[in-house]
Amino acid sequence: MKQSFKAHPWHGIPVGKQAPEIVTAFIEIVPTDTVKYEIDKETGYLKIDRPQQYSNVIPALYGFVPQTYCGARIAQLASEKTGKLVEKGDGDPVDICVLTEREITHGDIILQAIPIGGFRLIDKGEADDKIIAVLKGDAMFGHFTELDDLPVAVMKRLQHYFLTYKNLPGEKAHTEITNVYGRDEAHEVIQTSMLDYAELSL
Repeated sequence: MKQSFKAHPWHGIPVGKQAPEIVTAFIEIVPTDTVKYEIDKETGYLKIDRPQQYSNVIPALYGFVPQTYCGARIAQLASEKTGKLVEKGDGDPVDICVLTEREITHGDIILQAIPIGGFRLIDKGEADDKIIAVLKGDAMFGHFTELDDLPVAVMKRLQHYFLTYKNLPGEKAHTEITNVYGRDEAHEVIQTSMLDYAELSL
């Protein structure tokens, strides 16, 4: 009997023929989740990373772009853009937030997203870019083409989340947003992470 297997979300799902203008995004968590889920790199299944410690809720769909990797090239790009030495990427696929007016009730799904910008996040000295995108065809957010087009309140929510989502009581914050960039640089980050992934696969 022929057996079929679920594709590994990181390695088995194509990034998309129109990347980086339109990319496939694998969604791990949604705004209603009270637990942080992430892909288990070995099996490809969603696993519980940790319960959310506070009421800080991700203000968008959150996941990653398949067949990307934050490695040496991403670190070099971050060094060039920040003027600081960034020794390495975080070793994960590039993260993506996808804005939509629709209530998506669970993760473990794929969708088509249009990148409009991003945040260059440095986490404990590692490059950890966050691509900001809109859901393709979305009635409310689909017409935005640049990060600067977003309402200020949406930008503030996104930035606040990424500056605080790993904070623990009594510990010094270790995340920093060094750059906020637009669509063209988001494309550059995605393309660079695709090159990092290609080298990872050799």
